[in-house]
Amino acid sequence: MVQFYDIREVSSESLSINLENDIVEKPKYDLSMSKGFRVLKNGFWGLFFGNADDKVGLKLAEKNVVSKGDAEVVNVKSEGKFLFKAKINPKDVDIEEKINLLKEIEGVLKSSKIVSTRIAYLENVRKFSYKDSNGSEVYYEVPRIGVIIHAFAKGETLQFYSKRLLKVGGFEVFNNKPFELAEEVKDVLNKLVNAKTPPSGEMNVIMDSSLAGVFIHEAFGHAVEADHVLQNSSVVADRLNTKVADESVNVYDDPSIQEFGFYSFDDEGVKAEKKAIIENGILKSFLHSKETASKLNGKAGNARAQGVDEPLVRMSNTYIDEGNYTFDELLENAEIYLIGSRGGETNPATGYFHFNAQYGYIVKNGEIAEMIRDVSLSGNTLKILHSIKVGKGVKFDPGFCGKAGQLVPVADGAPPSLVKAFVGGA
Repeated sequence: MVQFYDIREVSSESLSINLENDIVEKPKYDLSMSKGFRVLKNGFWGLFFGNADDKVGLKLAEKNVVSKGDAEVVNVKSEGKFLFKAKINPKDVDIEEKINLLKEIEGVLKSSKIVSTRIAYLENVRKFSYKDSNGSEVYYEVPRIGVIIHAFAKGETLQFYSKRLLKVGGFEVFNNKPFELAEEVKDVLNKLVNAKTPPSGEMNVIMDSSLAGVFIHEAFGHAVEADHVLQNSSVVADRLNTKVADESVNVYDDPSIQEFGFYSFDDEGVKAEKKAIIENGILKSFLHSKETASKLNGKAGNARAQGVDEPLVRMSNTYIDEGNYTFDELLENAEIYLIGSRGGETNPATGYFHFNAQYGYIVKNGEIAEMIRDVSLSGNTLKILHSIKVGKGVKFDPGFCGKAGQLVPVADGAPPSLVKAFVGGA
């Protein structure tokens, strides 16, 4: 007997344009439409992907139930329709104007030290419809747009720096922001090529909003995805309703914020809402799909998929809420100030993390001093959360998060925050 079924239909229309060292690559337009069918029977999932009639697709999914299992889902019924209206529809903007935007951004980057540039433009509209055996029926349309700026510069060393502007919305998102980012890229690189190597050791470090956001997403956020908890690969698997951070720490995941990780319904049709992960230092909840919510008595709403692939437990807009410290107060106790992230590695099972910052500064007597390059930050997530000092002013940084071969848009947010961690060369 079938316990549950759902049907997802997704269309994605996208345009990407790349400008590399004055050369425009051929614009790429993509339109895809697909359907995904899931049937839960005997505690085991059967899946089928293809543009089939609903009855046919469900029968084919049911045929793929090849064993028995222990899967269950919470009974959630959702109904609704959401259309995100761009103020300036990118379709109404000529492609020549989009290319000119990239050329103007490249023009800002011109500098004797900058030796290579690449600017990418992207736009996308995702249309999503969902229905299931509980009577759910939802639909939404969400546009996304952005530019990503990469540049290399050469001085005493060869250095890379990048910035990105990615948001939900239309052409109105831009204004002068891409040019401001390009100016920042140029100014930072002109100094970074002659910057010093960092000191090493355990130090008091200010993470800027971008690096602190990456920390809370990568080092902590993945550990509260309930599938990791069920797999015993989370350092906080047995810490629900216990203290995992300083009392000043509040962490949320909120897909309703109009940042890059926005959605109105998740990929299981559950209405988006703000989730409290940590409040006043206490771990309040994990992030859930319908299946993990059933197993751990949680609340669904964080199942996401690339296209119509199998929905997985994912973050959306994940952030540390602001604290009470001014930036000057953080500086008084800091030895290093680190900015941005160039990737790294984390282990949600142990809480260990290692990130490479974009760049940083030595801090002397509460004042920002000389710039440093090729710098890394590492430590233990829970140890840091217990001693962190959280500043004011949350800022979000957008990107794409990968899991099990699937990419979804997300945003990470935080205020500047002071931590004690290990600093070294990247």
